[in-house]
Amino acid sequence: MNTAPTRVLAPGYEIPRLIKGGWQLAGGHGPVSADAAIADMMAFAEAGITAFDCADIYTGVEELIGGFLRAWRDRHGPNAPAIRVHTKCVPDRDVLPVLTFAHVEALIDRSLRRLGVDTLDLVQLHWWDYAAPAWLDAAGHLATLQRAGKIRHIGLTNFDTAHVRAIVNAGVPVVSHQVQVSLLDRRALRDMAAYCREQGIGLLAYGALAGGFFHERWHGAAAPAEPLENRSLVKYRLIIDEFGGWEAFQQLLDRLATIAAAHHTTLGAVAVRAVFDEPDVAAVIVGARHAAHLTATLAALDLTLHDHEREALAALLAAAPGPAGDVYALERDPSGPHAGIMRYNLNTAGERVS
Repeated sequence: MNTAPTRVLAPGYEIPRLIKGGWQLAGGHGPVSADAAIADMMAFAEAGITAFDCADIYTGVEELIGGFLRAWRDRHGPNAPAIRVHTKCVPDRDVLPVLTFAHVEALIDRSLRRLGVDTLDLVQLHWWDYAAPAWLDAAGHLATLQRAGKIRHIGLTNFDTAHVRAIVNAGVPVVSHQVQVSLLDRRALRDMAAYCREQGIGLLAYGALAGGFFHERWHGAAAPAEPLENRSLVKYRLIIDEFGGWEAFQQLLDRLATIAAAHHTTLGAVAVRAVFDEPDVAAVIVGARHAAHLTATLAALDLTLHDHEREALAALLAAAPGPAGDVYALERDPSGPHAGIMRYNLNTAGERVS
């Protein structure tokens, strides 16, 4: 088994700095073979990527990871290397106005069953609508479940800086915040990064590959026509528009292609490495769907960007008009295009929790 660089996220809790994401295995991204998905996870873990990210609303993904955990123990025995599984607690938007401790506990208990574990390593709270005021109560409910032994560590995902501060000030022991970070989206690297650094909260960055747009297939290509082939491309096409549009994105790909050629690597490796090198980023979540992407994913670990390459990227990014605002602010705007692709009630739509 290989190893990857690690970071201590909390006392006694160390994670690899590359994490395999699970959203690409959820509904809306094409058919998934359970056997193939588990074999792919095995390949990533054997390569040293021993942490996996998922969510209760990623249809079928917790169960897939649960199957992988059983296969991992079968292969390696009682002394199997530790696997970290980070899931999310995402109460449905329709439930938020009436959310109780029982609702949250039911979600956590279901994740425990699906994954086949006694304790969840890290649970990351997501909250759709701040107008539903129980967001602080929900974070407190997770802290209660942590004291009961059902949760090892508590994280957040997609909160803005003011709400992270309020949750921390309420005494919830937050160790991580999962946020979108890429060469296209720097929102989390402003006020959020400064606050999290002050509080010792590690940023877990998703979206470094922009759903696959940081790939040679898009370099020099015309803007894609709708309908796009999956939800990831829809989501990150909107981020490209916020960045400055398709022409500005092509200029960024030109710069990345020059850097990649100098290092005999790929556009994606350069894009991931740029996020990996951000000092406030504890780990990068890469949504590689298949083990066929493993070599390209690992290439980012072997890459060292030169100062002049970083400076060239920084100059280009400084000229970009957006995305603007705090973390997830665009996605929370009900009148904007980003909110239009959200699916707000996946928990009770897939399986009743009460």
